Amino acid sequence: MTDLTISDPTAWNTVQEENQYSLAKILAIWLAAALPMGLLSWVVYPALAPDFETDALGAGFTRTAVLAAGLIWVFVLALIIVYREEGDLRWPTLRRRLWLNTPRDPQSGKPSRKLWLWLIPISIMFPVVTFLIGPPLGRLWNSLFPFFAPPPGFDPGQALGSPEAQAQFVGAWDFLLLFVVMAFFNIFGEEFLFRGVILPKMGGAFGKWDWVANGVLMGAYHWHQPWAMAGTIVVIVFLFAFPARLFRSTWMALITHALQYLLFIPLILAIVLGLA
Repeated sequence: MTDLTISDPTAWNTVQEENQYSLAKILAIWLAAALPMGLLSWVVYPALAPDFETDALGAGFTRTAVLAAGLIWVFVLALIIVYREEGDLRWPTLRRRLWLNTPRDPQSGKPSRKLWLWLIPISIMFPVVTFLIGPPLGRLWNSLFPFFAPPPGFDPGQALGSPEAQAQFVGAWDFLLLFVVMAFFNIFGEEFLFRGVILPKMGGAFGKWDWVANGVLMGAYHWHQPWAMAGTIVVIVFLFAFPARLFRSTWMALITHALQYLLFIPLILAIVLGLA
């Protein structure tokens, strides 16, 4: 195993470019993550969930629980791959293999704390893309593919979109806790796997466009909620995959990914408190 306690900044990038994945291996890892998420969403959830019209809380809790289970698997899958490749899960190993490092200058490869400042414009662009560009894209996407429209009880916005449904969530602290658990594994599971495990190893198959392929693959992984896939791909490609690849740091995507929950968790807290 390579020792990466090194002072040469270019050696980091050299090691990261070794042992690139084949296209077949990339797709196999993608399938190992995407297939369980799809089965949980389209098979397990309908089998377990109560009727959405009469029990919005039960349906919302069940959907959040099955998605959380899938995201926990994605997190575990990332760690399994790292362990099989590296032989341990110590922090120095995780930090190196998953790009959990200070952003690195694209030209010199040297870590630079000044590059954290790029999170400011990226953070500003995130709500712009999510709320201004995403909805029109979503409407266009669903007009082209109407069969991707969410059935009742599948879209979280539906579960909390009416006063009658919101009233069922008042005092549902267990739902809030479950949502926080799901959020944690959503952020760390998806970023560890797609940006940490796969992205550094995609150059051999996709060359300089590996970040685009990475974003498209992660967008397609969201077939458990295909109605939002178009906007999801745009966000992932330009605000997650590109900064992570440019600065060789998964933190650039991970922190941006977490921003959505700065909105969602307070919103759900307000609903649970009966303030919405």
